Amino acid sequence: MKNILLLTVLFLSFLGLARAGDACCAPGSPEARLAAANIVLPEVPAAIANYVPAVRMGNIVVLAGQIAKGSDGKFITGKVGANLTLEEGAAAARICAIQLIAALKAEIGDLSKVKRIVRVGGFVNCTDDYTSQSKVVNGASDLLVEIFGEAGRHARAAVGVPSLPAGAPVEIEMMVELKD
Repeated sequence: MKNILLLTVLFLSFLGLARAGDACCAPGSPEARLAAANIVLPEVPAAIANYVPAVRMGNIVVLAGQIAKGSDGKFITGKVGANLTLEEGAAAARICAIQLIAALKAEIGDLSKVKRIVRVGGFVNCTDDYTSQSKVVNGASDLLVEIFGEAGRHARAAVGVPSLPAGAPVEIEMMVELKD
């Protein structure tokens, strides 16, 4: 199984290099930055309730909250400050951001259409006395800036909550402005 996964990653990396001349993968494009960071976008997760992953209003795309899935396809669970560390929470937030980028790409096709990440909302399942929610949500924010550059800088909320769907440690939502 590990060999198949390794071959898949190598093949996808090769495809990314082969497409380097494409407009979507121009140096400095979001797709090129994803490839340089060895990030392969996952399939867009199916909604677990009555909603859609993305809604478009003119040149604005609102993306539904994502909770992180592990490499085994199962939801990551836990409570930050109880059985998960800040670093583990931030890693889950980063996975949420990767899933959001995948949902965005499924909606708009080419990530270089992004003018700006407008807003990120981060919800952290944490203990009552936990106060580092913003550092947990930085896991998502830092990735968005890494992939979209200055266009990835956004307004944000980072809120502590007593629980999240499926026992997730973090849920991240996002609003994006597209180029005209």
